[in-house]
Parts: sequence; C-alpha cells; structure tokens
Amino acid sequence: MTKETSTESYKHRNINLFEIEIETPRLILKSISMEYLDPIFDNFTESVTRYLMASSPQKKRETEAFIEDSLEKMKSGENLVVVILDRDNEEFIGCSGIHDIGKSNSPEMGIWIKESHHGCGYGKETMSALKRWAHDNLEYESLIYPVDRQNIASRKIAESLGGCIVREEIKITESGKQLDTLVYQIFNCS
Repeated sequence: MTKETSTESYKHRNINLFEIEIETPRLILKSISMEYLDPIFDNFTESVTRYLMASSPQKKRETEAFIEDSLEKMKSGENLVVVILDRDNEEFIGCSGIHDIGKSNSPEMGIWIKESHHGCGYGKETMSALKRWAHDNLEYESLIYPVDRQNIASRKIAESLGGCIVREEIKITESGKQLDTLVYQIFNCS
C-alpha cells in the first residue's frame, strides 16, 4: 500500500505512514498491520483498558475493525498507529500512535502496553521516540496527551516529555466508565 502525501501538515512530502519503523535502544515501533491482529486482540484486556476510552474487545472482529480503521486513517494521513515490539525478539508489547495529524495544531498521542510488560519503562521509551519522530516529521504547535488522573505511570510519562496540564475533562468510555482526564500539552521545542 502507498500513501497519498498531499497533507499539508508534513514537512517532508515523502513520508509513507505504512512503512514507519522507529528504533530505540530496546524497541521497534512499526506501522500497524493485520499481521498483529492476534497479539492485539489477546493483550488489549480489561485490565489494560482500565484508563482508556476504548474497551476490551469481546470478538476478534472488533480488533480487526480497529486495525482497518487505523489503516484507513493512516492512508488519509490523519493518524500514525504503530505496534511496539521488543527489539531483540520482536515480541509484541503494545500499540501507540499520534492522532488528528493535519486536523489540529495539537495532534493527540496515545499508548497502551500489555500487562506483562507494565513497569518496565516501555511507555516512556515509546512516547519519547514518537515525540522525536513528530518533531522531525510533522509541523505542529504541541502534542496533546490525555491521561486519567489515577494513571500515575502515564502522568509521569507526560511530565517527562515536558507536558503541562492545560485542562481537566470528565470523559465517558465506550464501556460507560467515567474517566477524570488530565490533558497534558507538550510543546514542539528543539
């Protein structure tokens, strides 16, 4: 698949969101594809979605629809969605992304890590790499990173990236839970 590159938000017009591969010391961030249907379905559990707007899928078709939607929004240049893989053995660790590219001067970042890999610093490593990628490849004023007030680990990630709380929101998730969301703003600084 190729991507039309007419979106004005790109500094470099040759970006193909379907071929992104970002390496960090321990991870590879790679454009999402149907290849990751099973690990996403298996690991996007109720525990993992505790602080997320999305709910855990009950049927594999729901995960398939998520991937299809991600690919469609990547095709339009609106989102970048990546899988997070262990650099040594390519074990699936989670998903992350940048949303509303070109639709806003403040695209939104998001992430989830499978439960067995919580507390290992993979979230911070991933989000730092995505921030660097955005800085190098997109034109924007700031990134937005919404985090539930009780999600201390994600709040620490936002703060490590220089994020400041700009507003608070009450959000209702797909499953009807209420989230007390802190919206962090992370400026595009060199």
